Amino acid sequence: MMTEGRIQKALSGFYYVDAGEQILTCRARGKFRRDGISPLVGDRVEVRELGNGEGFVEQILPRRNTFTRPAVANIDQLVVIASAAIPRTDPYLIDRVAAIAALKGCRVVVLLNKCDLDRADELYGIYRAAGFPTLRVSAETGEGLEDLKALIAGKLSAFTGNSGVGKSSILNALDPAFHIQVGEVSQALGRGRHTTRHVELYKLSCGAEVVDSPGFSSFETEELNLELKDRLPETFLEFGPYLGKCRFVGCSHTREKGCAVLEALEQGKIQRSRHRSYLRLYEELKPLQDWQARKEKK
Repeated sequence: MMTEGRIQKALSGFYYVDAGEQILTCRARGKFRRDGISPLVGDRVEVRELGNGEGFVEQILPRRNTFTRPAVANIDQLVVIASAAIPRTDPYLIDRVAAIAALKGCRVVVLLNKCDLDRADELYGIYRAAGFPTLRVSAETGEGLEDLKALIAGKLSAFTGNSGVGKSSILNALDPAFHIQVGEVSQALGRGRHTTRHVELYKLSCGAEVVDSPGFSSFETEELNLELKDRLPETFLEFGPYLGKCRFVGCSHTREKGCAVLEALEQGKIQRSRHRSYLRLYEELKPLQDWQARKEKK
């Protein structure tokens, strides 16, 4: 018997598929491995039921998008959790993830947690001005959680952020049915301990679906590819009104005279923090060469 469902968790070679009335524990057909394809959390799949709650993943249905690390698919929006308290979030980490999400057609929400300790005025100003939905929340006091529920209801959202910033605490605060392990923050290092060991999809009572994933460090270089290099300016959404208006074709928006993006920067229409992140990503992507393009097409 064939049935359709969505993968909620992938762990140790098993895929846990929500088939509506039950969660099926599945293996994947060998053809996926031979074709170099892996089923991902968030995938819509066709499953052949074997009985006793077991089955085989037979087919992966067309995907909206995919991320390599964390390994997820079909994400509507990426909720990037940050903080101005301990641990303090470097804006570059947010901007790097936001650029990757934009490349994949995934909306970004910036969530400033621990606002009971620090209101994160600087981060709030940067990302509101850049056009991102930006919320102040506190997993401790509950501030902003109702607004967050409204932003994620009816969508599949992936939650990410630097370790210790409160991903698991926010999920626990959003829905008391969760009992996700919460790590402690090292006062000496200002870093949190990783508590999310794998990627898993959860259903919230408010009608949202969320993926709790490991933190920023998991967005490895697989996502920093030639496509991002070629399209980097358009992944900074506030650059959009100025692209194509520079004096020179092929402007890199780094130091050229007559650059419309740099003019907007000087006029305060683009946040300097965001442009600094653009420059840093530009330099990080610059070494990618044509041989890597050929490799990616294989």
